[in-house]
Amino acid sequence: MDAVCADSWQQNNDLSDDETSNDNASTYSCQSETQLADGHNASLESGESGESGSGAGFEKYEEKLLQAIENASDKAQQTRINAFQTINEVLVHHYIPDFLEDRKVTLMDAVEKSLRRGKGVEQSWAARIIPLLLIQIEGLEDIGELVTVLKPVLLSTAQDGSAAYDARAKCCAALGLLCFVGVDDLGEILPLMKVLHTIFAGSFLKGDNSPSGASNEAGSLHSAALSAWSLLLSLLPPGEFVALVGGGGGPGIVPSVRNLVGMLQSPLLEVRMVAGETLALMFELGRQHDDEFLEEELPELIEATQKLATDAHKYRAKRDRKVQRATFRDVLHYLEEDISPEIGIKFGRELLVLNTWAIHHQYTCLRCALGFGMNVHLAENVFVREVLQLGPKVDEPERHRKTVKAEQRFINAAAFKARTITRGKNRDKRSFALN
Repeated sequence: MDAVCADSWQQNNDLSDDETSNDNASTYSCQSETQLADGHNASLESGESGESGSGAGFEKYEEKLLQAIENASDKAQQTRINAFQTINEVLVHHYIPDFLEDRKVTLMDAVEKSLRRGKGVEQSWAARIIPLLLIQIEGLEDIGELVTVLKPVLLSTAQDGSAAYDARAKCCAALGLLCFVGVDDLGEILPLMKVLHTIFAGSFLKGDNSPSGASNEAGSLHSAALSAWSLLLSLLPPGEFVALVGGGGGPGIVPSVRNLVGMLQSPLLEVRMVAGETLALMFELGRQHDDEFLEEELPELIEATQKLATDAHKYRAKRDRKVQRATFRDVLHYLEEDISPEIGIKFGRELLVLNTWAIHHQYTCLRCALGFGMNVHLAENVFVREVLQLGPKVDEPERHRKTVKAEQRFINAAAFKARTITRGKNRDKRSFALN
């Protein structure tokens, strides 16, 4: 897998988000997906996105986006897929809520039709668009409409056993963010968590306590479903969550610690990683209400976590072992000492601090959707800044101060070079002889 992930949270404390596209281990399972999008239209990333501040650059990607939205309803499947890829590129690298205001319904209709009637790759790309469209919309009524229109078709596709695993995984991720943003009623959140639970249960241990025989593709679906489940879990009040656990999971809403520990034996790294971080998130939420939350389950969990934190099996890739050990050292430290790891992410002149498992997972889910366009949205996107508690956007002059200083340095350097050349000619001995 071509994904990138961090060695540990602490090792990245002083790095920017672009410098740490591998800023945390959770991002592992989704980086390869976003990289596919990032590589599709290199010109958008290297050219047009760099010109977003100028009129010419804006008009260029605006024109591409308009054409792509029109092509998203084309009769040819490949044309629709290419259109969704282009839309993905633009929405990842640019925050343009005003531009989308009059076009969101058209785009929403195209996405819905592709999810209902499309197959495989088309459904995957259509599902990718939903989180990107969602976090660009600023009106609550518009978000409510998005939930009403797209939630049923996402649920249907996610549960469709005949659909491609990748398409189902993208639908699970989209469902998680859709309801994280647009649903406040526990009466809607809990049933969705139950549906996601039935999906990732495919990676639980078998009846004879042997690891699940799920394929890599199925494992990726299970990790996406568990990640979406954990995102919704971060919305639950601690008391409500503890009540669900005490009532036997509701039933079928909250997996048992034993089942999640069983997922730690999965042969797929991303399943092990998401399961470990979900366990840490569950204990973080439970301990906010009860200091002795599930104390009786800790010995078995700590033992399993210690094995993964010190795993040296040679049949695993060296890089996978490194990532796994770093993540599970953090999980183990939290379970034993109740101390959450911290990571500081610099972007521009600002610093984002992730100091709880909940906000770390929320950041991870946004990062999976936005890929390497995360910096743009951290600085500009109202919703992203609100979720990550960054406060109001930094004033425009403050944000562009570095750019102005850089331009001034270039001007000064060019003037210095010109003076040097002129003076060099005057000092040249041959020029002196001629004079």
